[in-house]
Amino acid sequence: MLRVFLALFTFLILGFAEENITLQKQKQEEIEVQKRAQIALYNDELKSVDEKLSKNIWIKRYENYKTYYQIQKELKELEKKIGKIKKRKKKRELQDYQAKLETLKSQLTLLNEYKESPFVEVLKPHPIEKAPEIKNPFKIISALSYIKKIKSYKEYYKQKLVDLQAALKLLEEKNTLLLKEYRLTKDPKLRKEIDELTQEIKEFKEALRIAQETLSVYTRKIEENILKTTEEIKLQSQKAATIGAIILGLFILTLILKWMIRRYIQDNQRAYMANKIVNFNFAILIILILLFAYIENVSYLVTILGFASAGIAIAMKDMFMSLLGWMVIVVGGSIHVGDRIKVTKEGRDFVGDVIDISLLRITILEDVTLTSYLHNIRSGRVIFVPNNYIFTDLIANYTHLGLKTVWDSINFNITFDSNYKKAAHIAREIARKYAKGYTDIARKQLNKLRSTYHLKNTNVDVRVYTFAEEYGIRVSLWYMTNSYATLTLRSTISAEIIERYLAEPDITITYPAQKIFLTKDQSSATKPPENIYEVEA
Repeated sequence: MLRVFLALFTFLILGFAEENITLQKQKQEEIEVQKRAQIALYNDELKSVDEKLSKNIWIKRYENYKTYYQIQKELKELEKKIGKIKKRKKKRELQDYQAKLETLKSQLTLLNEYKESPFVEVLKPHPIEKAPEIKNPFKIISALSYIKKIKSYKEYYKQKLVDLQAALKLLEEKNTLLLKEYRLTKDPKLRKEIDELTQEIKEFKEALRIAQETLSVYTRKIEENILKTTEEIKLQSQKAATIGAIILGLFILTLILKWMIRRYIQDNQRAYMANKIVNFNFAILIILILLFAYIENVSYLVTILGFASAGIAIAMKDMFMSLLGWMVIVVGGSIHVGDRIKVTKEGRDFVGDVIDISLLRITILEDVTLTSYLHNIRSGRVIFVPNNYIFTDLIANYTHLGLKTVWDSINFNITFDSNYKKAAHIAREIARKYAKGYTDIARKQLNKLRSTYHLKNTNVDVRVYTFAEEYGIRVSLWYMTNSYATLTLRSTISAEIIERYLAEPDITITYPAQKIFLTKDQSSATKPPENIYEVEA
């Protein structure tokens, strides 16, 4: 009975044990399934982190940096192996190792730019250029550009730190996932990867710490330069505003002076010259203001100009002579705007009215005159005469000091048997009739000139001269006419004198002529006629 009881008890105990083992296996299997599921989840998260890390520039540089030194380490080990193989004289094995050596060297060459630590760039920000010196308003533009540039340096450096922080965060996240996976798997490879990653995180943290300190110093330096440059811009702007206000005041004063000139000076020539003087003084004042405002050492400039004056005088002789000529013209008053002048250059004459006198040249508008009729053929051109011509060439002024008249002459040739006295009388009477007004004006003007010049002969009456010439008697008529319209009166007087001479039977106008007599020989009808010319002068 006892044996039966013990067998039954043993059976029950073994059944319970077997059931417990089955339950434990099921539980272990469930734990393993959960573990594998957790590992798979960690691997998915690691893939996502690795994908983000692959897009970070700092991770790429660091990986290249590690790869460079890994290849360098392999290269050294391979060189040692090659040295041992050379001693054993195994050619085939030696060739394989040498080929691998060349491959590693080429890889090392490609990664040579990653030889230095990738954190060197973040630890050494872009150098800040020296702030520009703002000595004139034009430098304000470069100063504003400088401020914009150094601000961009700071923003670029900040962005690099943001990227570095993002990389560090991803590395820490990856490290956390690896630690969790290692606790489940106890894989030694994971332990090694975790150790390497921990070292990498340590280097990133150290680089980030130094970079943050560098950014703080870098920012203070940039802000100091910006503050200094902004202050200089402000001072220069105030200075420019002050100078602008002075120039504006001078401009308003110039306008007032010009208004007074137009109002109170009736003579156009004097008004024009007064305007020129006002404009010249205005320009000189502006130049002096700008020179003394923006040139730090004016005496230095004067010294340089003193040394350079000899060379400048030689190189720019004509310009300086023109400036001197302008001073002579303005101060001496020999030529004014509106005067009619004749300029002779290399045997050619140009007659016109002065329309402008500038620092370097006289501008004249060519008019239709006897000169253009006889010599130039054309007229109406604008001619520029350098002021230095007043020293080297002939410039004749037809209207100097208010003169409005000029002597003009007309010549007629009559035959020797003509009544030359009557011809001279007719010419004199016609000229007096048309030139009387100009004669009276000329007499008054010449009397006024006596106070300025020593004039001996002021007789301006019509003059007639007779001369014996080759083809007859020449009647030369001289009379006063308008300086600006000589051809008009000349044409009128010439036409009337010719009409009167043609109407007088005892006055014959002569001129060089030829007479040709044509005769025909009647003796030969078959021969062409021969022309016989008889010339009679």
